[in-house]
Amino acid sequence: MTALPPAPTAPLGVRTVRRTGYGALQLERLHGRRDEALALLRRAVELGVDHVDTARFYGDGFANDVIREALRPEDGVLVVTKVGADPAPGGHPPLRLAQRPEQLRASVEDNLRSLGTDRLDVVNLRRLDTGPGLRAEGDQVVDLDDQLAVLTALRDEGSIGAIGLSSVSHDVLRRALPAGVVCVQNAYSLVSRADEEMLRLCEAEGIAWVPFFPLGGAFPGLPKATDEPTVRTAADALGVTPAQIGLAWLLHRAPNVLLIPGTADPAHLEANVAVGGIALAPATLAALDAVRSRSNDVAIG
Repeated sequence: MTALPPAPTAPLGVRTVRRTGYGALQLERLHGRRDEALALLRRAVELGVDHVDTARFYGDGFANDVIREALRPEDGVLVVTKVGADPAPGGHPPLRLAQRPEQLRASVEDNLRSLGTDRLDVVNLRRLDTGPGLRAEGDQVVDLDDQLAVLTALRDEGSIGAIGLSSVSHDVLRRALPAGVVCVQNAYSLVSRADEEMLRLCEAEGIAWVPFFPLGGAFPGLPKATDEPTVRTAADALGVTPAQIGLAWLLHRAPNVLLIPGTADPAHLEANVAVGGIALAPATLAALDAVRSRSNDVAIG
């Protein structure tokens, strides 16, 4: 049976965007090559990318600086940023948690300044309740209602267009629904599907599901989709890369999935954008769906 490619666009809040965007974390690899970073973002726009994900702590502000310089209003790019952590140059990892309400407000203001705008399209609250990465401790353990209160106030003030969530549990998402959540960013991939129920909740509620670590392997010892024999077999059959198969599977998984793969390489950028045109036949999808899911729930720091 011949399959069709996934739908090319999907809603993100009040906007409709291409389902493959760009995650700006990898821009920090071009820190000493600013012209290359600017050219990479301009190439993304040329390829039709209209959704860019960033944070003030990416490269200690470098990603936001490049986005501010490279993107133009007429490009129509939806820029999504996040709060809940601030830069910590020299740290391991190079960020520190900033979960308290006053810190969230300060982080929004920092993002406004660094992106050179008076309104952030979407702001994700990075909660750190689940998935690989840091966990909140001490005074950084903050009630969700207190955090949503400051973000909704900022939305009412016009500084934020919409609110998203990141690294949250199913229960936290349900509690946050009345605040009008437009997207959720959690670790999710072919080899790590613990949040399947949350993905389906988002689909039912019209919330965009934006997986980070979309190919797994975020930290040493965690599984990688590209290592799976089934993924490699599918890639060989279609003449594409295993990474493209892993990303294409996500687009086929649910219509509300949006991708934000990051790269510092123009050729890799083009390969990522091309994923939207890859059709996976039902038999291929069934084989990929049968790949065993393993937990990605690893705390560090």
